[in-house]
Amino acid sequence: MKRIAVVEDEDKAAELLCSYIDRYSRESGQEFEVVRFSTAVQFLAEYKAVYAVVFMDIQMPQMNGMDASVELRKLDKTVSIIFITNLVQYAQRGYEVDAVSFLVKPVSYYDFYMKFEKALDVYVMNEERSITLSLPGGLCHISTDKLMYVEIIRHRLYYHLVDDVIEMTGVLSNVEQQLSEYGFLRCNNCYLVNPKFVVKVKGSDVQVGNRTLQISRPKRAAFLAALANWFANTGGK
Repeated sequence: MKRIAVVEDEDKAAELLCSYIDRYSRESGQEFEVVRFSTAVQFLAEYKAVYAVVFMDIQMPQMNGMDASVELRKLDKTVSIIFITNLVQYAQRGYEVDAVSFLVKPVSYYDFYMKFEKALDVYVMNEERSITLSLPGGLCHISTDKLMYVEIIRHRLYYHLVDDVIEMTGVLSNVEQQLSEYGFLRCNNCYLVNPKFVVKVKGSDVQVGNRTLQISRPKRAAFLAALANWFANTGGK
């Protein structure tokens, strides 16, 4: 059973979305647990990374949906976000928080169906390749497909995502074990690299995204062999 959050201050709009989710459930045979929040402040205060999809109204009192989604992404990198709005131009800023799509009020069932199905597919894809980090402020859910590399500096771990950096205390060898099934490779004692983001290797340097990291001499042969094997098996995808 997947959990769905509806963050909407208007009762009629929230009821309509809930009825659409119920209809989709009957038609698809999937079960959902729906939780409605009247404000974004309440939603974030109680947030746990357990939702598959969040329907987020953009225009709400106290905190608007766009600002709330920025805060949400600090807690959960994998949940699918669908914006609900009266004004399309606001929803088009959704790329800033990696939103799946948006729905314009009044929402039709056909439009809802198409966007909700896409959001569920995106969540399943992310969920299959995600890890949970235990931070001082709570848990953070991230997709390994957005994790470029992990760095350790003086017993502090830095998870370098495509759109953020998460810092925590830890041991890189434990992270290496956790991420081994996702193909992450050690290029030296300080870095654990996602081969998906390797741009090029030149001499003792490896370019990961827009960062250049050092390959240590003891690990160079094993790193290059593992990287070549990864590219051979995936076609670089």
